[in-house]
Amino acid sequence: MALGAATAGKLDDRVSRALTALLGDRMTTAQAVREHHGSGEDYFKPVPPDAVCFVRSTEEVAEIVKICAAHKVPIIPFGTGTSLEGHVTAPYGGVCIDLSQMADVLEVNGEDLDCRVQAGVRRKQINEYLRDTGLFFPIDPGADASLGGMAATRASGTNAVRYGTMRENVLGLTMVLADGRVIRTGGRARKSAAGYDLTRLFVGSEGTLGIITEVQLRLYGIPEKMASAVCQYPSLEDAVNTVILTIQAGVPVARIELLNDVQMGACIDYSKLEGYEAKTTLFYEFHGSEAAVAEQADTVKAISDEHGGSAFQWTARTEDRNKLWQARHDAYYSALALEPGKRAMASDVCVPISRLAETISGAAADVEAAGFRAPILGHVGDGNFHLVFLIDPDDKDEAARAHGANELIVQRALANGGTCTGEHGIGAGKMEFLVAEHGEAVSVMRQLKQTLDPDNIMNPGKMLRP
Repeated sequence: MALGAATAGKLDDRVSRALTALLGDRMTTAQAVREHHGSGEDYFKPVPPDAVCFVRSTEEVAEIVKICAAHKVPIIPFGTGTSLEGHVTAPYGGVCIDLSQMADVLEVNGEDLDCRVQAGVRRKQINEYLRDTGLFFPIDPGADASLGGMAATRASGTNAVRYGTMRENVLGLTMVLADGRVIRTGGRARKSAAGYDLTRLFVGSEGTLGIITEVQLRLYGIPEKMASAVCQYPSLEDAVNTVILTIQAGVPVARIELLNDVQMGACIDYSKLEGYEAKTTLFYEFHGSEAAVAEQADTVKAISDEHGGSAFQWTARTEDRNKLWQARHDAYYSALALEPGKRAMASDVCVPISRLAETISGAAADVEAAGFRAPILGHVGDGNFHLVFLIDPDDKDEAARAHGANELIVQRALANGGTCTGEHGIGAGKMEFLVAEHGEAVSVMRQLKQTLDPDNIMNPGKMLRP
């Protein structure tokens, strides 16, 4: 089933007047604002929308969608602009709906370990709000992303190996559909057998089926003890084999993050990490009781010793742990700092843990053969890793070599039972890989898109080709 091409071109006066009447000066066509909303933190050429609307409620979002639907004007949701696959570009023009002012925590149900937030609430904001309750929300992609955007891209992060991804931690959503209808999916119950699981359909839909305006989230108690450790290894293979054995041994480690020698050197320089060498490195974090953390650490240290790991450097104080993990979260920016002026194209494959060593080794060889010195990093505890290609998008040869190497990496991941994207999503950059991964199932995705968005106004040009 073919998707219709979205309407292109400038907004007509009727749409502009209707949006201005609804929002006043919170609707703007100022060039600087439009350009800011036309790109994420990726290598794609910025493509600004025709107008930007700053919303404050679900009702405002619904009214904007009704106006745009009546005139078949494209709509692009915008959270914080930290996406890496061209999610917020506006290839057909249209209206960008900026949800950053929808930033209220609506309810916290401490006894039931859940909360409800507006889509513009950010990752750090929710944990700051929860700090005195003894609860926290564990999903932490490197950027301080909005929770609506994290749900829309099915984000994960460093804690995913223990706490899962947004898929496991979103209990329900408030959605505005392409015709302006407002629906609520899921709920606060921990399980339900009532009807289709629409929550799981919309988590990861990347704004192509509707706009998320509220999110019901699962929360967790802050562990009694948190301890982080850094261990360095003689080779990439030694570090990866340590990870594989740790997971296979059933150690409930909260975080295992890999940085190869290039990436570790970048982090040392950018984040001023002292006392470490530019060698392949694993960052660990253990959560639990005092005794449980000690037991986990002893088990992992024994495995690490078998693979030539250095002595653990412990960071138990909160401020030291925060500095360490901030350096890991800033790894993308430290990689960019290696070659100022270039853009980052990040691979994002994920494979079964048993195939991780051969997939990473093969990827490193692909990168070297293509003539790049690419940083490698990843949430390897769940089989997800990234290579960062630093490219000049205007250098056709360099861009072609990076795309060619990335295609080999994805093909190997798929052959090993993996996926083309563990957390960044499809966006505008991986549509051909979606077909390679899912085959005929993509036609079912197209049918769902056609049913819910027949005029293809919801974030057109992303995930599914017209």
